[in-house]
Amino acid sequence: MKQFLSLAGRHFLTLSTIKGRFVACLLALYFTAAVTLPAQAAIQYTQEQRETIIELIEHLEKRHYSGKPYNDAMSSQHLDVYIDRLDPGKMFFTAADIEDFEKYRRVMDDDLAKGRLDAGFNIFNRFQARLEARLDKVLATLPATVESLDFNREEVILLDVATREWAQSQKELDERWRKQIKNQVLSLKLTDKAAEEIAPTLEKRYTNQLNRVKQYNSQDVFQTYANSLAELYDPHSNYLSPRRSENFNINMRLSLEGIGAVLQTEDEYTKVARLVPAGPADKQGELRPSDRIIAVGQGEEGELEDVIGWRLDEVVELIRGPKDSIVRLKVIPAKAKFPDERKVVRIVRNKVKLEEQSAQKKILEIPAGEDTIRVGVIDIPAFYIDFEAMRRGDESYKSTTRDVKKLLEELQDEGVAGIVIDLRNNGGGSLQEANELTGLFIEYGPTVQIRHASRKIWRDGKNVWRDGKRLKGDYYDGPLVVLLNRLSASASEIFAGAIQDYQRGIIVGDRSFGKGTVQTLIPLTEGQLKVTESKFYRISGDSTQHRGVVPDIEFPSLFNTEEVGESALDRALNWDKITPVRHRNYNDLTTVLPVIREQFEQRSGLNPDFVYLEDQVALARETRELKELPLNETARKAFRDGREEKALQIENKRRKAKGETLLSVLEDEEEEETSLDDAHLESDEDEPVEDDVLLMEAGHVLVDTILLKRQRYAIHNRDAGLAEHSEEAVE
Repeated sequence: MKQFLSLAGRHFLTLSTIKGRFVACLLALYFTAAVTLPAQAAIQYTQEQRETIIELIEHLEKRHYSGKPYNDAMSSQHLDVYIDRLDPGKMFFTAADIEDFEKYRRVMDDDLAKGRLDAGFNIFNRFQARLEARLDKVLATLPATVESLDFNREEVILLDVATREWAQSQKELDERWRKQIKNQVLSLKLTDKAAEEIAPTLEKRYTNQLNRVKQYNSQDVFQTYANSLAELYDPHSNYLSPRRSENFNINMRLSLEGIGAVLQTEDEYTKVARLVPAGPADKQGELRPSDRIIAVGQGEEGELEDVIGWRLDEVVELIRGPKDSIVRLKVIPAKAKFPDERKVVRIVRNKVKLEEQSAQKKILEIPAGEDTIRVGVIDIPAFYIDFEAMRRGDESYKSTTRDVKKLLEELQDEGVAGIVIDLRNNGGGSLQEANELTGLFIEYGPTVQIRHASRKIWRDGKNVWRDGKRLKGDYYDGPLVVLLNRLSASASEIFAGAIQDYQRGIIVGDRSFGKGTVQTLIPLTEGQLKVTESKFYRISGDSTQHRGVVPDIEFPSLFNTEEVGESALDRALNWDKITPVRHRNYNDLTTVLPVIREQFEQRSGLNPDFVYLEDQVALARETRELKELPLNETARKAFRDGREEKALQIENKRRKAKGETLLSVLEDEEEEETSLDDAHLESDEDEPVEDDVLLMEAGHVLVDTILLKRQRYAIHNRDAGLAEHSEEAVE
């Protein structure tokens, strides 16, 4: 089962997004208070849940953008998704169980329309019985199993469980579990766990899982069953369980103190879905999206408690804590060089402050031959607006557009030759702010189209557009580059798409997230439904959905596109087009981009830091593509050592190119996601600021554009002068 909870000090705005099957935009999902059940006790559904499922189906059919009916075909898909939710690794159910569930395949739509939840609850009760029995057996035999493992035996464990068939017998399941336990023991050995501590560690892990299994209640079952249906429509439509816990209320009051992250469960792991901009984890810099948290420790010396198999709300409670206290997270890095890699991340808990999420400026000094060109950078972590202050008439209320306008004026006063807008990791926010911010860079005109489930297209908005166009006004007309990455989503994509469609600036970086949908919350008898009602379209008519904004110049992706982004989500709505809106082009970039791309490729190919980044991405990709792992200890160590040797070669390749001392051993502090550039940067306080190679490359692209424009302008003036001189000579 996969759910999300926020560990942020404030909520995402309406267009924020994160990766996962269920996506939390305004609300965090939370399992209701658990009731301990006797072993094998059948969980029953309630009358309120009967009424809720009828309402949920009615709203999905009538209000979802796709307009799909919940019929026999959808019932069949619902069954498959639900079973996969419960047993994704095919470790509990047998082929006989799956065959027995076939009786539900084409009747769940009829049953749910009448409020009958028997299929979902019967399947879950079977799952719970299988799970309890398996964990009981594992715990009863664990010490003997660990003792009997032969690490000299030549065998492998399958990593791609999606290709696995359902087991034909309990004996076949026993073999899968033997290999799983062997893999866990070997991983612990290779991470220097003392031999005498391995069996107790696994015993504690499985005991915790068993205790949690026994605490499942009807709300847990209903939420899983309902969301297995909702996700058939799209990954952003989901059922939110009732708000009955103090955890949920803390989130609603925006007073949560923690690390500033959104977490999700995936199989038995707690996974980082995204980081809140300017939050404690984001500022600390080591925790990354798609990292998997396997243990949590309190303070500098507290024991790292294994959380594999824990419920999400319990992991969140363990990570949460008072301001200024320390939490340590043991994680499997998303960019691990090998599957057994682990690292411990130390984070000081704090609240996420609005002012720290504000747009910030700095200046890059980019070499250009014998000269240096100053480039302004405006980092926008979110599209924010203080609606409350605005409503009460506070003339100094904060918003993205107001802050960026001020920064633009300051940077122009400081003599910058152009502007880079950095939207990396900006998950979105206010649609109004995305629209208004675009107005700082174009004279007037529309920015986005929205098509509703009714297929009506909305191009006007109160206080946003007049007759589909913005009123004319002052705007920045200098050179512009927009930097994106895979976590730039929603409002970021609207802004970047408009800049690209108007040919107002050059888009560089990674293909954006691709979330081009709008959700609304609908109250139900019990809980709420978040349903996708509309889609965004650019003024070119292209959707931002699924495909995202494709940069004019693409940089290496730091993210696994199979795990991060709309295209990585099951049943994401498709990309499509509608009628474009008439708009002007501010430049003819078609003649400029080929030259800029060629200069970029030449420069990046010679930049040791850029090559290093590309090599790191390639190494991480190799690790992700592994289909199996050896369970022979010698072979596993050789595999690990080979990956570390490759990483060392990558680091030394960069060091050699830069004339630095080579390493004999790859130390943790030498491993950085992006290497630092030697260029001098200025902050508002005139202190040196470290920056990454991607931002520097964005600055170089901007400078290339400026120089090319100057060159063409000079050629134009020269040719015009020659023509005028020629005419005078003829006279």
